[in-house]
Amino acid sequence: MRQFDLTPLYRSTIGFDRLGSLLDHLGSFENDAPSYPPYNIERVAENQYRISMAVAGFSERDLNIEVKEHALSVRGEKQEETDDTTFLHRGIAARSFERRFQLADHVEVTGAKLENGLLHIDLKREIPEAMKPRTIEITTKGESPKVIDSQAA
Repeated sequence: MRQFDLTPLYRSTIGFDRLGSLLDHLGSFENDAPSYPPYNIERVAENQYRISMAVAGFSERDLNIEVKEHALSVRGEKQEETDDTTFLHRGIAARSFERRFQLADHVEVTGAKLENGLLHIDLKREIPEAMKPRTIEITTKGESPKVIDSQAA
């Protein structure tokens, strides 16, 4: 993988150092990325997303979803089977896994459900009111500025 020099980015931006470290991390992670379990990432609405993971054979008690800082972690650990079943062919994978997703700022997990062997994790981007665009009135000398409009982009 090519190494990118992010020095020009740092010269003209402030607060994007997390983005730079994320790009460095993703570059080293790409070759070692696990392929199990398969998943989809969908855009449901403008600020809503869904991660769907194929977790056939796992129940709710076998799965753990955790959000810490800007990382979503999904773990699956199959409980030990107690019956004496002898498999002639075992094609349904039931091995343990851990899948991590980096979340952007202001993206929150709103819910999760297990349905037909798919784990659906719903996410929503909630931009704080203070970060939404607003129009500021230009005043003349001696007047204080007033907010005219406060709309989400």
